[in-house]
This record gives sequence, C-alpha cells and structure tokens, in this order.
Amino acid sequence: MACTRIERAKQGLNSFSPISHTIRIRPINPNIMASATKTYTAADIVALEGLDPVRKRPGMYIGGVSSTGLHHLVWEILDNSVDEAMNGHASEISVTLHKDGQTVTVSDNGRGIPVDKHPKTKKPALEMVLTMLHAGGKFEGKNYKTAGGLHGVGASVVNALSRQLIAIVKRDGAQYRMEFSRGLVKGTLQKAKGAVRGTGTTITFTPDPTIFPKTEFDAETIRQRLEITSYIHRGVKISWTDETSGKKETFQHERGLVDYLSKLLEQRAARPIHETPWTFSRDDEERIELTMQWTESTDEHVRSYVNGIPTANGGAHENGFRSGLVKGVRNFIETHNLIPRGVKLTHEDIREGLVAIVSIFVSDPQFQGQTKDRLNNPELQGILESAVRPALEQWLNTNRTTAEVIVARIIAASRARAASRAASDSISRKGSGSRGPMLPGKLSDCLHSGKHESELFIVEGDSAGGTAKQGRDRNYQAILPLRGKVLNTESVGLKKILENREIQDIVTALGCGIGKDLNLSRLRYDRVVLLADADSDGHHITTLLLTLFYRHMQALIIDGRIYIAQPPLYRIDIGRETFWAADDADRARIVAKANGRATPEITRFKGLGEMVPKVLWDTTLNPETRRLLKVEIDDHLETDRVMNELMGKDASARFRFIMDRAEDAEEVDV
Repeated sequence: MACTRIERAKQGLNSFSPISHTIRIRPINPNIMASATKTYTAADIVALEGLDPVRKRPGMYIGGVSSTGLHHLVWEILDNSVDEAMNGHASEISVTLHKDGQTVTVSDNGRGIPVDKHPKTKKPALEMVLTMLHAGGKFEGKNYKTAGGLHGVGASVVNALSRQLIAIVKRDGAQYRMEFSRGLVKGTLQKAKGAVRGTGTTITFTPDPTIFPKTEFDAETIRQRLEITSYIHRGVKISWTDETSGKKETFQHERGLVDYLSKLLEQRAARPIHETPWTFSRDDEERIELTMQWTESTDEHVRSYVNGIPTANGGAHENGFRSGLVKGVRNFIETHNLIPRGVKLTHEDIREGLVAIVSIFVSDPQFQGQTKDRLNNPELQGILESAVRPALEQWLNTNRTTAEVIVARIIAASRARAASRAASDSISRKGSGSRGPMLPGKLSDCLHSGKHESELFIVEGDSAGGTAKQGRDRNYQAILPLRGKVLNTESVGLKKILENREIQDIVTALGCGIGKDLNLSRLRYDRVVLLADADSDGHHITTLLLTLFYRHMQALIIDGRIYIAQPPLYRIDIGRETFWAADDADRARIVAKANGRATPEITRFKGLGEMVPKVLWDTTLNPETRRLLKVEIDDHLETDRVMNELMGKDASARFRFIMDRAEDAEEVDV
C-alpha cells in the first residue's frame, strides 16, 4: 500500500507541487550574552558518546529519510549559525543551494568552531563536533545563553548522513579546512598559508544517496524558512542564493513579528476585526515575544517558535499562551459584565478567528526528539500564562473600543457554535442507529455489523456509484455516491457546511460527528476511501474532500483512516495480455516494455461509470490487487499554508502558485 502525506496526495491529484518549509537565522541582541563567557576554546567542548547509530537508524535523529528528513539536515547546520547570531557573536548568515541542487553551504561570521586540540581526546575540537554525538559547547551554558541545538547531535548527524562534508573555519587570524565523508575524517586539519581577516564557520555538505532516496533540495522550502526566521529575529540580515535558478535574496525585517503577522493575515486572506494587533515582549531569564489579532475567520491559527525553531506540534509555551489568553479575556468580560443572558463562552469561542505568533528564547529547551517540533518544559506553561494574562487584560482595559469589538466577535462565535452544535446533533441523531434506517438513502451499506476491516468508499457520481455497488465485496465494503462537486469548505463556517446535503450524508454515514464534536470511537468504518475518476475533474473532487477532512475532521487523517483509491486511467491490450495504467507516465512505461512484440491497443476511460463491475473490482476495490494512497500530515504548518493558498478565497495566491510553476507543467489535463 503506497503511503503519502496530504500535500503529496494533492500533488498527485492536482499537479500541486507542495512548497516545503525552511527555518533560519537569528537576531543580534548585545544584552543576551550577559551570563555567557566570551572565551570559547577546545576545553569547552564536552563529548558524551559516539556516532555509530546514526547511519543505521537515521529516523531517530532526523525523523526519516523523506524530503522532510533531507531538509532537516539544512536546519541542523542553520541552527548552529543561528545560535551564534542569537548570542551576539554573528551578524550575517548566508545560505547557498548550489547548481547541482544537492549541495548546500551555510556560512556565518561568528566565532568559528574551535580547532585546538581537546585536552582529553587530543583531537581537534572541529573533528569532535563533526564526528561525535553529543559533542559541543552548549551543554554547560557558559558559551551560549540560549540555543536551538542543545542536543549536541546536529552537526555530527549531518556529517554521518552526507556523502561529503567540508568545514572551513576562520579564527585567531588563520583559516582551517577539514573534509569528511559519511561521518569519517578524510584528512587531517589543514591550515591555510598566510593570515586572514574575520572569523566564522562555513559548512558545505552533500547528502548521501545511499541513505536518502531523493537528494535534491527544494529551493522554495529553504527560501521560506529563511524568510520566516528573519521575521522572528528582527533586524537580522539573511542572504539566500539559489544557483539552480540564479536567484538571490536578502531578508531583513526591522518590525519582526508584526511584519510576520501581516504576512500571515495576507496569506490566509483573514480580515482583521481590529486595526492594531496586540504585541507583548519581555526580556528576562526567558525572552518572550508575542503578537496576535482577531479576524473574521472561523478557525484559530497559532505559530510558535522556541529559540527560532518552529514547534509545529506546540507544547508547554503554546499551552501557557492559550491559557493566559483565555483567562485574560474572560476576566475582562466578567469584570465589565459583558456576557448577554443565555450565552455561555468556551475557550474555543474566545480563540476563534485568532491569528497569533508566539516566540520564546530559553536557556535549556527540552524538545521532544531531535526533530524539535514540540517543547516539553512544563515550567514554561505557567511562565507564559502569568505573563500573558495580566498584560492582555490591561491592553483590553486601555483600548476599550477595540476590546468591545473583540468581545462582540467572541459572543457571535458562541452563538454560531450553539447553532452549529444543534445542526450537528440533528445529523448525528439521524445516524445514531448502529446501521439503521436513518442512514442516507443512497448509502449502500456493508453487511458486516462490526467496524473491523469495513470500508466506506465515497464515490464520485451516481453512475460510478452504481458500478461500485455491483463490483464491491458486500460483506465489508459500503458505497456512498456523491452528486457533483462537494462544497469547498476552506474558510467556511461549520453551520454553512452542515447545510450542504452531500456533506450531511458523509457525516451521517461516518457517524463520528464533525468539528469539535468529532468522536473517533463512534466511527462506523475502519477505512474511508475517496474514489473519483482518474482525470482532472476527479482530482478536484478528491481535493475538495481532502479539504473537508483536513479542516473539519482532521482526527480521521491523524488516526490513519483516510485513503485515496487509484483507479486506472488507461486500459492497454498488448496481444493477449491486458495492462492497467494509472496515468500517462504509467502508460508510457507499459508500452515501452512491450518492445514492439505487438501493437498496443489503448483505451482511455472517461470515468468510473464506463468500467464493468468486475474490472473496477480487479483494479480498484480488491484488497489483493488495488493500490491505495494513505493520507498523512507530514508538516502541519506547511500543510496549513498550502491548503489555505490553494483552496482559500485569495485567487491571487493561486495565480502566483500557477505562474511560479508554469515552466514545470509539461502537459495539462483539461
């Protein structure tokens, strides 16, 4: 069974080319090094253990060998440069993607990795940092007040997983060079002749193709990461060179998170309900920066960062922010007696429509795993809550006109939620029977009474639905045909969604509810399979369904319940043999393998309804012979951005997406 993340599923369906993500550089604060020493030598490098496991189990260190894992190599090296800038030692960071598309150089003008010999190992400190796990200068807190790379494994892991890595260090008036391959030293430390000016570290690496199935980096992923980092670290100058396209850019944002918030609102086509965002900053033991604004959107969107590293899965800092936000707003509302009679506010009502950015810098971040996508420091939840609550409450009291607009929006959200819950309960009651008569009339349910191994196929059109009903395994496979294209649920409220008859039927058939009322234990099927024609119209319908599940029933995706069927687009008869091709590339491959032994007869299916039931069973429904794509969310932040850009109200975002990729479109199915 083929596996795909949600962005990749959309790529196969709509010629979408998911734009990956990127993180980068750090702002310079002359006060941030108050508690760190200025000396930095080999004696500061602490080695904890060896490097052996990395090549055997790379997933433990970079989360896998997919595109996400590949780009994680870049983030690890960037983190080191960011840490130098963040602690006041670097003012410039540059990143270059070379012409081969597989080699990256990261350079900074920081202090430079020490090159003198370590007193215990007698090896150059540079060699230790790049060949030993948990070797670095960040463990004891003397050289870095805050850092994103406190695991101490980043640079050595990149080295272990690279076909070639070259490190160049400038410090103490000299330049040094050392070369590595697959974690091993390929020569001694070389000192260049003559004196050099300045300091810094330059790392150039090429991923190992024996580890990664694909070693080409996505330039847009890196570019976007750099841009976001320049927002988080206001004033920092970040240079980006893409030699594959000849493009060069410099990122620098003096207003930091405020500029970032404006960009997010524009990307999400979210209209703010108040003009000035709330901002908060504090630079004590923990440096906290926040900015947020309520909008007319029906969802909540929070992006959080720890020491410049994006925490897509949140953690203690996000929880503390949300708790402080809710308590601050609720205190203001109750103090001024602003709640109408009969209205009960929930934390979802208060946070609906919120777009916020949370950035903190701490000396000892405890990340969940080396991929660092969740913060586990429990003490930070209370710190964020106690910082946010009084500051926000004071801002609301000081800006009464803005506060009243926000409160009116919260009350409206509460009333809309109550109306949506009533509509959802009505639909749930219709399908509350185990497999009873209140299910949608057009649903052909399976005979098996239990959920185990049962499947619901959501099928495009009555004609295809009829064929599927005849070709299915009636014991375990249920068929729900849809009429036409379903509602685009991006940026649409739940009340309006539940007024759509096709979506009502889907929700009723599944039985698990929708939105905040979704309960996986009530799901009536083990798998939900999206089955549409193999052409562009079918791909569009599948994408609309993916949008519904991603925005309003995401737990089904996270729990691994959503699949995409892969029906053939072509039937190819070569002599007495019959082949099935999923797309044009598959057709070309099959024809090429024929080697002229017979003239291929090629039939292109206009739709699933054209297939006889047995063919649909053999190619698409039979668990022994079919191909399914499992929908997974690999990168939550990037998935949200792509979904909003491609399915949202802002047509200009889609236009830019198409124009940027026009040269890559070899053939368009229209």
